[in-house]
Amino acid sequence: MASTPMDIDDAAAIPSLNIMRTLGVNVPSTTAVSDVISSFRPTKLFQRDDLKEGKPKPYVLSIDFDDPGELCMTSESDETIQIYNVKDGRHDKSLLSKKYGVKLAKFTHASSSIIYASTQQNDAIRYLATHDNSFIRYFEGHEAAVTNLALHPGADNFISCSVDNTVLIWNIGTKQWTGKLFLNTPYLSAWDPSGNVFAIASPSSGSILLYDYRNYGKAPFSVFDVLKARGRADPEAAFKGWTKLEFSNDGKHLLLGSRGDGHFLLDSFDGSLKAYLKKPGASTRRVAAGETEGGNVESSGECCFAPDGRYVLSGAKSDLLVWDTLMAPGSDKVLEPVHVLEDKRETAVVAYNPRYNMFATADQDLMFWLPDPNL
Repeated sequence: MASTPMDIDDAAAIPSLNIMRTLGVNVPSTTAVSDVISSFRPTKLFQRDDLKEGKPKPYVLSIDFDDPGELCMTSESDETIQIYNVKDGRHDKSLLSKKYGVKLAKFTHASSSIIYASTQQNDAIRYLATHDNSFIRYFEGHEAAVTNLALHPGADNFISCSVDNTVLIWNIGTKQWTGKLFLNTPYLSAWDPSGNVFAIASPSSGSILLYDYRNYGKAPFSVFDVLKARGRADPEAAFKGWTKLEFSNDGKHLLLGSRGDGHFLLDSFDGSLKAYLKKPGASTRRVAAGETEGGNVESSGECCFAPDGRYVLSGAKSDLLVWDTLMAPGSDKVLEPVHVLEDKRETAVVAYNPRYNMFATADQDLMFWLPDPNL
C-alpha cells in the first residue's frame, strides 16, 4: 500500500512536515472530507524528548485544537500540557502543572488561554494564560473528580460534569458558577452547534437529557432512553462505559461513544437510534468517564465526528475506524466501518481539526494524520 512517509519529531532536526500542501496558504482547505477520508495516513509522530532516562512515558489524556485550527494541545499523565504548531508540524511549548495535575485541557475561544481540570490537591478547574503559564482564575465548586468540560460554541461559557453528581455552568469571567444541576452520574456533556441546547449523559440511568440553555433551571425538555433506543445493539454499552458525547456540526446527530463493541449514533431530535457503529476489533484500554476500575488511564474520548458531520472516526486497540453516517445500516441498525485506516498503535484519543483536513490521535505518543496526495 502506498503511504506518506512518516516524520518523527526530533528536537535536533528542522521540522520537515510539509503540512501546507494540505492546509493551503493562510486559508482553510476547501477539499471535501469525503474526497480525502480514505486517504488519511499517519504522517507525523511526536515523541517526548524531555523525559529523564528510565522515566516511564506518559499517557495522553486529551487532545484539543484551537478555533483557527493552528494549534493542537494535549494534556498528559505526567502533569504537563504540550502545545504543537499544526502548520509547521512541530512541538511549540510545554507547560507544567505539577502541583495540581491536569486533564481535559481545552482552548477557550482565545488561543492564548485554556481551561483544564485538576487531578490532585482539589477538584478545581483552572483558567491559564499559555504565553506566561500564569493562572487567571480558579473555578471551585465540585467536590469530586471532574469528568468532562464542554465549552460553549460561541462564547467562553462552559459546562463541567463531576462524579459528585452535579453539573455546573460557568461564565469564564467570574469564579462563581452561574448554574447547578443535581443529577445521577452526569458524566458527559455536549453543546449543540447553535449553543442554545446542551445535553448531559447519565450512564447509570442509560439516558441523555437535553436542556434549553436559557431555561436550564427547568426540567429537561427531552430525555433520550438509550437502553430503549439501542434495539439489538450491545446492552452492556447502553448503560455503562460511556466515553464521549458530541453533536454533529449540522446538529442532526448525537454521538455517544462507549467502551463496548460499538458506538451509538442517535437522532438529535427524537433520540432514535440511527445506527450502532460496530467495532470489528477490541476497544482501547482506557476507562470510561467517571470510572476508575483497575486504575487504568482516563481519556477525553476515542471517537469524534469529522467537521462535515458525515463521518465518525474512532480509535481502537489497533487501526483507526471510519463510518459513513449516510450509509444505510442493516435491519438490526448495525453499521460497519466504511474505512479502516491502518496503524498498529493503540488509538485512545482522537480529535479532528475544526478548520483543516487533518486530525490527531494518541495513546502515549501524538500522531498527526494527513491525506496522502498520491492516493
